[in-house]
Amino acid sequence: MRSSPKAPYGFTLIELLAVVSVLAILAALLLPAVSHANEKAGRVACMSNLRQINLGLRMYADDSRDSSPWVGYDTNRNLLVCYKELLKGYVGPSSPATSRSRLFACPADKFYYDMRAGVGQGYVPEAIHELSRANYSSYCFNGGNQFTNLPLSVLGIGGQRLSSIKHPVRTIMVGEAPALFPYSWHQPKQPLPVRYEWPLFNDAKDMVGFVDGHVSFIKIYWNTNKVAVVGGSAYTLACCYDPPSGYEYQWSGD
Repeated sequence: MRSSPKAPYGFTLIELLAVVSVLAILAALLLPAVSHANEKAGRVACMSNLRQINLGLRMYADDSRDSSPWVGYDTNRNLLVCYKELLKGYVGPSSPATSRSRLFACPADKFYYDMRAGVGQGYVPEAIHELSRANYSSYCFNGGNQFTNLPLSVLGIGGQRLSSIKHPVRTIMVGEAPALFPYSWHQPKQPLPVRYEWPLFNDAKDMVGFVDGHVSFIKIYWNTNKVAVVGGSAYTLACCYDPPSGYEYQWSGD
């Protein structure tokens, strides 16, 4: 007597839907963790960059009679970014600056705030380290005291002897460009603004290096009452004033 063949086994529709649901739940649980890990890895890379740049600035000062970078007042060379040219013998590539230098590119640098009059100031979804006017760098030297022709006072330590800085553990030497404004690449304002809107906000967190050599991820104070008008546009910069007590930094060397 011949036995009847067994019917082929397969997933039922309910079982298939159950598997898909489980996979969707697992993906939803894992994606935030993966995103957080990527953000943390970006901050670690940025911290490493700033440590190397900070060391280069210290070496430059050692060979310049203890003086930090300086190019004079009211020049066409913006000390905030042209400091990079002075470091070629100490850190980074010796060839002309390009956007390919990873040392001067923060992994989280994917947008910036354009403050230039006449171009529609606000959020721009492009990397600062890809801009020639930023000298292809995500990082700025604390040298805003170079500018004397602005309708606002910008603090800084440009040309100052490092040994004369009273609080080296609190005084910023170099940091991410957003710290000057402030906004944050690592924990940006949500939802992200559209073009021509401000991404600025108080307590934005940025990576900065200090005169004593350490690097920290800190909150930046933004005083919206200190507003200046430049080129017909009103704006305020975080680097125009030292913060109140409770913050871990200062722009001035006093």
